[in-house]
Amino acid sequence: MTEYTHGAIGELRKSEPTNTPPAMPIPLIAAAEPETLRCTLSSIVKSVAGLRSSPLTATMPDIETTRLILHPVDSAEAGRIRNRTPTAEDQWADDYPFDGDIVALGAFVAAGERYGEQRPFGYYRITQRSDGQAVGGIGFKGAPDNGVVEVGYGLAPSARGHGFAAEALSALTTAAASHGVARVRADTAPDNVASQRTLERAGFVRVVADANLFRYEFSVG
Repeated sequence: MTEYTHGAIGELRKSEPTNTPPAMPIPLIAAAEPETLRCTLSSIVKSVAGLRSSPLTATMPDIETTRLILHPVDSAEAGRIRNRTPTAEDQWADDYPFDGDIVALGAFVAAGERYGEQRPFGYYRITQRSDGQAVGGIGFKGAPDNGVVEVGYGLAPSARGHGFAAEALSALTTAAASHGVARVRADTAPDNVASQRTLERAGFVRVVADANLFRYEFSVG
C-alpha cells in the first residue's frame, strides 16, 4: 500500500479502455506489523463466497478475519469519513480517520461520481472485532488491468504494531482472487521498512527495487 504514501495518492489516473475507471489512489502503511498473520481461512472463504455472488449494486458483504472486519464502504459512508462527520452508527477510534484515509476517500468518492460503482474494487474500512471501532482502511487502486490490481492500506497510529495491516492484506488478496485477479501489486518507498515487512508477511515478493520505489507482487494460485 502506500502509506496513505504509496504511489501517486490523491490523483486519478486516466482510464485507457473507455469503460474502465481510473486507478483509485490509496496510501501505504507507515506502521510496523510484527505479529504473525492470524487470519481464519474459513471466515475469509465464507466472505469471499458472498462477494462472488453479490451484484455490485447490492449491499456488499464484509470480509472477516480473526480480529478484523473489512467493510466495503458506499459513497455515503465514504463522504462521512472524508469529511470527518460521523453519525451515531459510526464507531471510530479517536485517531481515525487520519490524513491518509481522507486522501484515499476523496479519490474514492471522485471516482464513484465520475465512473459509477467502484465496489468490489474500492475502499474497505478496517474495524477491530474486539471493540467495533474503525482503525484504518485498505483497498484497490482501481479495477484490474489484464488480471493485475494494485492495493493500498493504512492504519491509525493507535492500531499500528499489532499485525493488523498484514492480516487485512492477506484477506483482501483472497477476495481479489475470487474476482479473477491473477496478480496483486503494491508499491512502497525504499525507506518504508515497516510497509515492506507487512507485504512480506502477507506473502508478497519484491520484484522491483530502485532508488525511488520498491514494488511487490503477490501471484494468485
